[in-house]
Amino acid sequence: MRVLDVAAGNGNFALAATRLGGRVTASDVTPHMVELGRERSRAEGLDLAWLAGDAEALPFGASSYDLVASVFGAMFAPRPELVVAEMFRVARPGGAVAMASYGSAGYLGRLSDLIGTFSSTPPSPLPSPFLWGDADEVRRRFAGPASRLEIERRTLTFRFGSMVDWHERFASTNPPLMALKQMLPPAAFEGLMAQAVRLVEELNQAGDGSVVLESSYLVVMARK
Repeated sequence: MRVLDVAAGNGNFALAATRLGGRVTASDVTPHMVELGRERSRAEGLDLAWLAGDAEALPFGASSYDLVASVFGAMFAPRPELVVAEMFRVARPGGAVAMASYGSAGYLGRLSDLIGTFSSTPPSPLPSPFLWGDADEVRRRFAGPASRLEIERRTLTFRFGSMVDWHERFASTNPPLMALKQMLPPAAFEGLMAQAVRLVEELNQAGDGSVVLESSYLVVMARK
């Protein structure tokens, strides 16, 4: 299959599709992520193409791919109507368009709401990325170009050995938190982190000192 990974990051889906035999192109709007993806592909001995590309204006011809997919990537592009138009444009007739997108229920949605209360930036008039996790909204967005649509709600589970592990592997690397660390006065950022810790403690599914957090996501499979 000819496969396009849209907003690929450093290639989780693209590499998996390559291992399964796909002829894969991975694209991301950030040149740094494209370079990280190339390095990762070379390190794993996998042959796929990496190109810089905006999910709202993909640099590929019409009807070029059997499968056009995005896993927790294109949902963050600001204009969903352009994302839908572009993903379907580059898919061949009868081809597949697929997305996995975070929903608002659970850990990630609650954390996003918390982070929003500390942001000094006025609320954006653009739709929330988490609307890609709303089945009714996805049906509306795909109603025109999709001949068939399948939607499945799923739950993503984050596991950490301890709260210290959560701090090291999530809190200290999460891009929105790191951006606010640079923007907020130290005391304000400490307040944000204290509330984030309380949120994690509230949502933690484990009772043995580890941390288990659940977050909703939506898997969408459409046919052009």
